[in-house]
Amino acid sequence: MQRSFHDFFERHHRELARLGYLLTGDPDAADDLAADALFEAWRSWARIRRADSPIAYVRRILVNIAGDRIKSLVRDRGRIEALGPFLVDRTEGPDVAAVVDIRDALQCLPLRKRACVVLRHAFDLSERETAEILGISVGTVKSQTSKGAAELERLLAGRLEPLETRGPRGGEETAPGARTPCH
Repeated sequence: MQRSFHDFFERHHRELARLGYLLTGDPDAADDLAADALFEAWRSWARIRRADSPIAYVRRILVNIAGDRIKSLVRDRGRIEALGPFLVDRTEGPDVAAVVDIRDALQCLPLRKRACVVLRHAFDLSERETAEILGISVGTVKSQTSKGAAELERLLAGRLEPLETRGPRGGEETAPGARTPCH
């Protein structure tokens, strides 16, 4: 059992961290999500390894954990907003502008739409596989992916107010270079 989990871990850790990053936009949170999902998988490995697709099972664990964390962050947002001027989101090292724009636009999508878009397009999963991972119908995957992609297109076309001018509540000015969440 230990060897099969170790092999699974080696094959899929990086992919799970990438999924976590695309869902959260935060590399540290992505690593934590991957670690937490793999820990949960290890605890239930005897059952998970017998599944038709163990990686799909663990992806779903990761998406569920990400959803729980996002809900927790939203609840805590009021306390975080009080720190407003002290918070600045910075990238380390070079970053292509288009990648930053896509990452920011992804964070504007609700979790289900974001998960559908990421699993379908970044991970190239089928509608059926995505539906199984998220525990939703194929029809919901189709509609959420379509709506999410349309919303991303709208966001990337610049129809949203630039991030640098929106304050935490949508109208206040922010410090130069500060990033704020989408509304």
